[in-house]
Order: sequence, then structure tokens, then C-alpha cells
Amino acid sequence: MAHARRKGGKPTIIEPGSPGGGLEQQYGGGHTGSWVGHLPASWVPYIQLARLSPPAGVFPVLFPHLFGVAHAAMLQQAPLTHAARVGLLIAVGSFFLSNAIHGWNDLIDAPVDKLVARTRGRPIVRGAVSPRGALIFTLSQCLAAGAVLLTLPNVVAWTTIPGIIGNIYYPWSKRHTHLAQFVLGFCLAWGVYVGTAAMGVDPRGDPRTPTTCLFVASVLWTVIYDTIYAFQDIADDEKIGLKSTAVLFRDWTKPFLWICLSCIAALLAAYGQLCAVRLGFYVMAIGGCLSSLGTMIVKVDLRDPFSCWWWFRYGFWLAGGSIMGGLLSTYVL
Repeated sequence: MAHARRKGGKPTIIEPGSPGGGLEQQYGGGHTGSWVGHLPASWVPYIQLARLSPPAGVFPVLFPHLFGVAHAAMLQQAPLTHAARVGLLIAVGSFFLSNAIHGWNDLIDAPVDKLVARTRGRPIVRGAVSPRGALIFTLSQCLAAGAVLLTLPNVVAWTTIPGIIGNIYYPWSKRHTHLAQFVLGFCLAWGVYVGTAAMGVDPRGDPRTPTTCLFVASVLWTVIYDTIYAFQDIADDEKIGLKSTAVLFRDWTKPFLWICLSCIAALLAAYGQLCAVRLGFYVMAIGGCLSSLGTMIVKVDLRDPFSCWWWFRYGFWLAGGSIMGGLLSTYVL
């Protein structure tokens, strides 16, 4: 489906995949707009590799970590200054972790990225970044994230291990299982436990159940937006044998997403009861998720790659912000 955009006051029709506005702008490796255009040319491929423009690739990593920080701060009634300091450290660590994750994914995915229309222009595939350069970049970001760990409680180090293992495996999950979105959800949502540990709360201790509710809700949130993201490439994925929930459910995808959203609402309600949260949590977290993700599911056209990209890029912000706002409403107010 074509989309109209204005240029010089006149509408311009841009087909998904066309130069200047199509698939190469959708994390396909060709995005050079906005602030990226002011950087040295040698930096641009690494910005593209790390998915830093637009920054939607960073926040799926950051949000669950911040959920964990806010959750633990609420349980401990921690001073706001302490929670803010930990949140800032977590944000810095998440930035480097996100860079490492995307670099690793592109390194492993390069052989299949060249077979997919949207991703064949990514930096490694087109030769702008060598595999060796991508590996060095990834390792440097891992070291930077590890340096942040040194500033946090010791319990954080072992808490990160399941997430690290999951992130190493994730690029291969698309070859092995249609439930790759659940694998990604596990990897990203594990940040809930890391954020909780960063506040000095041992995730192995009590109260484990509300933390688990928040974790599973975050997994399902990831499944929703990444299933929509996966529809951008569904035709190519089917041709080359890659798997996803998009490929698995096809015409039944929206009912599946509604089930996921219903489970998110139930899990957040259970979390609220277990933690005796304020009314604001129910209004902001549950109401916000139902309205924002519900709108996403209704409005997205899964047959249109640009629609899938638009809702992925913008649609998850409200849900993440709603959950964060709900947690803060109980902690701060």
C-alpha cells in the first residue's frame, strides 16, 4: 500500500521499499536523516548497526530495566534520589547493552539479512562494516555495559546471566522456533529482574510473585509489538524458512495479540493486588496498555510493511510509558 507524504506542499506517494522513504528507513540500514546526517561519514554505519536512529531500538531494552527499578523502589520506599541515581546508571548500561545486542544480531543474521528486501542494505551486508569490525564494536559495548555493572550491587552480576545467555541465542531462535518473539520477550523483559537487583533487592527472595507478574507482562508486551514488526518481512521470511509468530499465526494474528493483551491486563491487575498499589496504577498501567496496545492491534494493517513499521516505532511508547507511569504513581505520590 502506498503512503502519501508532503514535499513542498504537494503530496508525494511513497511505496514501501522505494528510495527515500521505504523499507531502508525501517531499520533496513539506510537511515541517515535527522541528527545522523551531521556525524562523520565513518560513524554512520555504526549508528545504523546499533539502531540509534530512530531510537526506538534502545527503549525496548531500557523500559523493562526501569520497570524493575521503579518496582523495587516502591517496595523499599527508597529515597527518590537513590532511585534516580540507580535509574540513570541503568539507562547508561541499557544503552550499551542495546548497542551490543543489535551488533550481535546483525553479525549472526548477515547471511539471511541479504536475502530479505528490507534488511539487505544493513551495514554488514552492504560492506560498510566488516564482520570483524562488528564483532569489535559489539565487544566494546559489552565491556562498557560491564563497567556500569561495577557501580551496582554484586547481586546484579549474576542476575544478568540468564539475559546474556538468551541474547546470545536469540539470533538463532528464528531458525529453530516460531516462538522467536517469546525468546526476544524473555531477553528484554529479564531487565525487570536486573532493575530490581540494581536497587539491592535479591530477585530470589520475596516478594517474587509480583516481580514475576511484571516480568511476564513485559514478555507479552514484547511479543505484541515484535509480532507486528515481523510482518514487515513475512513474505521473505517464508521463502527462506525463517520462523516467527507472524508466520505461525498469519490470519489469526490479531486474535492471538488480543489474547496476549488480555493476559497483560490480568497480570498487571494481579501485580496491583499483590503490591497494594494506588488507583493511579490501575488507571495508568492497565488502562494505558489496554487503550494504546488495543488501538495498535485494531489500527495496524498487517499487510502493509509501512503500517507495521509505524505502529512498531510509535505504538509501544504509550504502553511502556503507561506501565512506568503507573509504577511511579504509587512510588512517588
